[in-house]
Amino acid sequence: MTTLTIRPSIRGAKHRAFAFTEPGATTTKLFADIADLVKLNEPTGQLDEDTSVYDLQRFFEAPNVDKAHDLRLWTDSNGKLLGFGQLLIPELSHEIEGYLYFDVHPTQCRNAIEAEILQWSEQRMREIAKQADLPVKLRTRLRNDKILRQMLLKKQGFTTERRFLTMGCTLAQPLPSFKLPDGFTLRSLRGERDIRAWVELFNESFIDHWNHQDVTAASVRHWLKNPHYKPELNLVAVAPNNTFAAFCVGYINQEENVRSRRNEGWIKLLGTRRGFRKLGLGRAMLLAGMRQLKAIGVERVKLGVDAQSLTHATRLYESLGFQPIHTWLSYVKEI
Repeated sequence: MTTLTIRPSIRGAKHRAFAFTEPGATTTKLFADIADLVKLNEPTGQLDEDTSVYDLQRFFEAPNVDKAHDLRLWTDSNGKLLGFGQLLIPELSHEIEGYLYFDVHPTQCRNAIEAEILQWSEQRMREIAKQADLPVKLRTRLRNDKILRQMLLKKQGFTTERRFLTMGCTLAQPLPSFKLPDGFTLRSLRGERDIRAWVELFNESFIDHWNHQDVTAASVRHWLKNPHYKPELNLVAVAPNNTFAAFCVGYINQEENVRSRRNEGWIKLLGTRRGFRKLGLGRAMLLAGMRQLKAIGVERVKLGVDAQSLTHATRLYESLGFQPIHTWLSYVKEI
């Protein structure tokens, strides 16, 4: 790791900010330390409505990440991790958005390090803006009960723009049966041969959703290499003309289940393509995904949803027994 700065904290102790550049096993150890830190503040390890702290390493290892500049670590003089900031910057053509995930050890003077993390992330986004000559926004999310952090974000010029929910449902209950429209078939994704069609399905399903960003074939290929990816949980509904019409993606993090002593899974993605809506595909695909999770032993399923979605997705989830667990607020700052 490369030392960038040494600054005294408010209490007089010194902390240091690092750029992380070492590959391999050290990366795994680092993100294990980050996970331990986050879980001191949030036992479930959730960073937003459907992102776990264990997703951070996958984000960091994506092909478009600048590993020398998009992660900063704050440590004490003994090398103990005090805080971190990680930027996820998708590839966009019309503007640049940076998604900031960050946290600070609960025993520290939080505002001092959190303020430095926000300053670092803004400076990083300004560097990117200068290089690309495009509008830049910095985004982050937090639970609505994190009042002190909300105050800090507002002080730093962030504004609230959207509300999201984490919802959960037990799978101990009998699940309703479902039926696809006549001529439609249900199957799992078949790896590389289906990537292009799946990318088109995803982008056309979410094109009219708030803050939609197209995915690319490269990003999907990286996702399929996730050690927790299970092909049998990546379901697609195929129309009679062989068009991919709808999809549901389930996800289980076995390591997190072991740590938390829970048996939970996620519906990570659910969508219906334009031209195939109002046929009952969303409900059918959700039930298919829930049945797959239940079949492999999952006891409880969660999902994240835009609480202000124009599709009123929460109504579908509530009709199948999902209830809100947490509310998350999305903050943005134009750089």
